[in-house]
Amino acid sequence: MKYVYPAVFTAEPTGQYSILFPDLPNCMTQGENLQDGIEMAEDALCLTLYHMEQDGAEIPKATVVFEIQTEENQFVTLISCDTFDYEKFYKNKSVKKTLTIPEWLNDMAIKENVNFSNVLQNALMERLHIS
Repeated sequence: MKYVYPAVFTAEPTGQYSILFPDLPNCMTQGENLQDGIEMAEDALCLTLYHMEQDGAEIPKATVVFEIQTEENQFVTLISCDTFDYEKFYKNKSVKKTLTIPEWLNDMAIKENVNFSNVLQNALMERLHIS
């Protein structure tokens, strides 16, 4: 699932940034600089939302950026993430499956050097409309 949430970046005297998401109270991080902060914010947002999805928790609606009040050393920016891409990246280990096919089909596939795992993966992705 794709999400976009506003994040409040607070510039610290050290040059670092503290980042929080007003709509997700338990989602906060920090970055050594602005670029690192944005990367850390993307990761924190995705991890938080992924776990909420897995737990069946209600995902809150994102606040409109212009409704968020900031202080002098703060700014608001939108951070996006895709929990499906996150899951594909972090849960990519292979899982053994046992299946049954007719012997004649097995024999034909073996003669053609068919990679059964690859065929099954491709068929499942097509069936589930995953590109």
